[in-house]
Amino acid sequence: MKKYLLTFTFATLASGAAAGDWPGFRGPLGNGISDEIGLPVALDATKHIAWRIDLPGRGLSSPLVVGDRIFVTASGGTRQDQLQVLCLNAADGSVIWQRQFWAMGSTMCHDKTSIAAPTPVTDGRHLFALFSSNDLFCLDLDGNLQWLRGMTLDYPNARNSLGMASSLVLAGGVLVAQVENDSESFTAGLEKQNGANLWRVDRPKSANWTTAMVQKTKSGAEWVLLQSGKGIHAVNPKNGEVAWHYDDGAATIPSSALAGGVLYVPSHGVTALELAADGRSFRQKWRSSRLRPGTASPLVHRDRVYSLNNAGVLTCGDTDSGKRLWQLRLDGPFGGSPVVADNHLYAFNEEGRAQVVDLSAPEGRIAGEMDLGEMIQCSPAVSNGALYVRSNRRLWKIARKTQL
Repeated sequence: MKKYLLTFTFATLASGAAAGDWPGFRGPLGNGISDEIGLPVALDATKHIAWRIDLPGRGLSSPLVVGDRIFVTASGGTRQDQLQVLCLNAADGSVIWQRQFWAMGSTMCHDKTSIAAPTPVTDGRHLFALFSSNDLFCLDLDGNLQWLRGMTLDYPNARNSLGMASSLVLAGGVLVAQVENDSESFTAGLEKQNGANLWRVDRPKSANWTTAMVQKTKSGAEWVLLQSGKGIHAVNPKNGEVAWHYDDGAATIPSSALAGGVLYVPSHGVTALELAADGRSFRQKWRSSRLRPGTASPLVHRDRVYSLNNAGVLTCGDTDSGKRLWQLRLDGPFGGSPVVADNHLYAFNEEGRAQVVDLSAPEGRIAGEMDLGEMIQCSPAVSNGALYVRSNRRLWKIARKTQL
């Protein structure tokens, strides 16, 4: 059968987002850790909700931040077939531009999720947005369409009945898209300039909602660490070649965390894999069933690893040994992944309750709470002294309104 590639092209671009930006799922390093200081802790709606805006559709995707602009996707319409990309002013939430496209692929998904589930990614000059319908768009930061690709035209069976959610990553100048599902399951490395395949590898035929990690070596080389129910595959983003495979299984919802050359994999609880400096091999460092995460992805901050389970219990473990150090019960459940900034963990549960945990306390301590009143399943973005978090209906900026 003849396959079609639907694209528009643009000139070659430079890469690299600026310091302080939040350019993709779970931030600059894809691990949910921010170096921001001064975020509000003892949350108060009157003092700390800088603004909120209504969104034109549903979504689980996280906001992105580039300079003074916020980017967010949504899916509108009764069938979620109106694919929205919005650019907002970070100062007041006003809409700078809004683009709408019609879905070309399947918009079937579970009621709890959305067609706008995958988080976009930016290289600082262009925005790449993938939807659960396998429609992929590239826009410049002023909202001009550079190219689009309806991957369903090439891979008509690449879908599952619950909806797709893996987010895009950039590695080695290549856009990596996980399109992993029950049928035509694959991951592809795409040209940023036009969305064409550089390579494509078959992946396990199983629904998978995880997002890849990117290992950057001292030599400057990068490896894409793909997670699935079959484990972890380290892939060269230039050509799709596999360097190594951890084959003892992994979760298909919470993603791994990478810190200090160690990959913390949601596998049999959490399994720590020490990665070789050149990225071409690994060794298992430890495994702890007591650190098992639920839906939320684990976090690694300083010398501690944190996981949230399905009962809403936050567990802290030692990164060197995997030993459980303490547990703290939060008000769950949690559909999105938390973030850490200034030694505080920020978690938003599915009922819209924000909870701030002081990680410097010996056993952890809830230092702040605030109720936003709507279901939240996204991971928040952190940038320039603010948190940005979205529900199916709204986007909030949480920050100190005045400096004391």
